[in-house]
Amino acid sequence: MSKNIISNLTKRVAAILKEDVIKGKPAIARSPKWNSVRKRHLKNNPECAACGSIKNIQVHHIRPFHLFPQLELEPSNFITLCETDMDGKNNVNENHHLHLGHNGNFHNNNDKVLNDVDNFRLTHSKLGKLGGYDMKNLKKILNG
Repeated sequence: MSKNIISNLTKRVAAILKEDVIKGKPAIARSPKWNSVRKRHLKNNPECAACGSIKNIQVHHIRPFHLFPQLELEPSNFITLCETDMDGKNNVNENHHLHLGHNGNFHNNNDKVLNDVDNFRLTHSKLGKLGGYDMKNLKKILNG
C-alpha cells in the first residue's frame, strides 16, 4: 500500500473515531469540566516542568486518562510540558511533551515521566530537582 493511501485511510478512521490518530489522542470524550480544569492548572503551573519555557505549554496526564478515566480531572495527575522549539531551529528534541511525556511517540505514554523530567532538569537546566508531585497520593487514588 502506498503512503498516500495509508494516510487517507488514517484520516478517514480519525474522522470516524473523532480522534487524532496521528497524535495518538484517544477516542474518549473529555469531561465538560476539562477546559476549566486545564486552564486552572496552566494558570497555577505556567512553565514547562522540564525547562521552564512558557511557550506552547500543554497539560500532560502522568497516568493517561484513556486508561485511568477517574484521573482525567485530578490535579495531582497533571504536569505542564512544552511543545516548544527552544533553539529556533526546529529541534524536535526540545518538545518535552512528546519526548519526556510520550517517549518520542504520541501513541506511547511514559510511566517514568516524573523521573525523566527530574533527570532533564538536573542535566540540562539550572532549575534543580522537581518538587510538588505526590506519587503516593496518585497511587492511592488509582487503587481507590
